[in-house]
Amino acid sequence: MEVTTRIFGKVDVADDRLINFVGGLVGFPDLVDFALIHDSDDENARGIQWLQSIQEPQFAIPVMDPLAVMESYNPEIEDELLKPLGELDSNNMLVLVTVTVPKDITQMSVNLRGPIIVNADTHKAAQVIAEGEEYPVKFPVYDILKRRKEEA
Repeated sequence: MEVTTRIFGKVDVADDRLINFVGGLVGFPDLVDFALIHDSDDENARGIQWLQSIQEPQFAIPVMDPLAVMESYNPEIEDELLKPLGELDSNNMLVLVTVTVPKDITQMSVNLRGPIIVNADTHKAAQVIAEGEEYPVKFPVYDILKRRKEEA
């Protein structure tokens, strides 16, 4: 499928990269169809990817694998919130977190409180709120990513 984007222009997206958000994203209930886009030159699967809206070409959100910045990440999510996605297990579940990149890049953070859960088999997703206070909305990641890049 060809997708028009603000960031990448027109790109071809494989069907297995299309995602339908049950109920839309938090704050954007009308945006339900997205493509997961990454830099094809970046072999690091844990790098920043983009959730690009199919309905609104100007809307894209940077996302990443939370395990890239917190290896122990394992939020508790109410089972009821995940039922619309279909049967989930460790083989078909993709967990992403949104990335905030302010003008001062050293203040880059991820939202560990509101992960995005994707069922890779059904291509259905939901952004949910993790139970408890263990994970912050703004978890600083610049130093972690910088250190990881230097070690690679």
